[in-house]
Amino acid sequence: MQTGVLKLLLVLLFLQGKEFAVLNSENNGVIQRCLVNSPINKIPADNSKQFQDTSDIVARGAKLKLISNRFSFTEGPAADKYGNVYFTDQPNNKIWKWNTNGKLKVFLNKSGRANGLYFDKKGNLLACADEKNQLWRISPDKKITVLIYTYKGKRLNGPNDLWISPGGGIYLTDPYFQRPYWKRKVPDIKNQNVYFLPKGAKDLLIVDSSLKMPNGIIGTADGKYLYVADIGGNKTYKYTIGKNGWLTGGQLFAEQGSDGMTIDNLGNVYLTGKGVTVYNSKGEKIKHIEVPAKWTANICFGGKEKNTLFITASESVYTLAMNVKGVG
Repeated sequence: MQTGVLKLLLVLLFLQGKEFAVLNSENNGVIQRCLVNSPINKIPADNSKQFQDTSDIVARGAKLKLISNRFSFTEGPAADKYGNVYFTDQPNNKIWKWNTNGKLKVFLNKSGRANGLYFDKKGNLLACADEKNQLWRISPDKKITVLIYTYKGKRLNGPNDLWISPGGGIYLTDPYFQRPYWKRKVPDIKNQNVYFLPKGAKDLLIVDSSLKMPNGIIGTADGKYLYVADIGGNKTYKYTIGKNGWLTGGQLFAEQGSDGMTIDNLGNVYLTGKGVTVYNSKGEKIKHIEVPAKWTANICFGGKEKNTLFITASESVYTLAMNVKGVG
């Protein structure tokens, strides 16, 4: 009789194992947008990395350091391959450079009211120049090329932030924030879209049109995942990047929107707004960094070792020494 019970238990365990295998097979790694209260809403655990304790991401004893508060409204920080950080003072229409020795200087006047910035592999600085709803490429010698400004003949709303994938494709958020320097009062394009510009292409592709007001955007260094903040819906989503740059679904990552955002080498995602809030790759909040400003607009990693958190916050810019590093 004991043998029979044992056999029955083994059969049940076997069937249970097959059932889980079928469930995993059906899921197939596809990320889907889920209801907020759904039990399947959580980001699947990433077992490929071992995450540190929350207290470890900031260097021991490190304090927020004010670099300058001479600006009107700072935005769009991006680090070049040397760790120098470029950022915008949008109301004053300038791009500034903070070098790895801590010195500041103007890089470009008349910057097209640039907002988000990002460097490509050739050292060109791409800028969301929303003065005329354009995406610029700025060469190291400051030659400006307009890459895009329309979608199917209609003016973009106002390119806000971008991320360049390892393959060279560009992801772009295009919300509509009415600017005082625009003559128009309504957008030409009804939806506020997330676009993709394949490498070498001249025409944008819509990869998500469901967000209320997409803003901050960042991807993982391996090019597998993309994070997009819906500041209008106060949520951030995680997408799987599929073949040819298309996004597979979208799953709620955090119940928080963001202006700009960045990611570190452990996969932690940094959201901005009221200070800086850090989530691990499973969507769990692990840290909040207070910033003494009305609004924290954007963030990146810079410095010689890419372990300095560079924060643009209203009229100021700050740095913070970290134990983690930026990627990309």
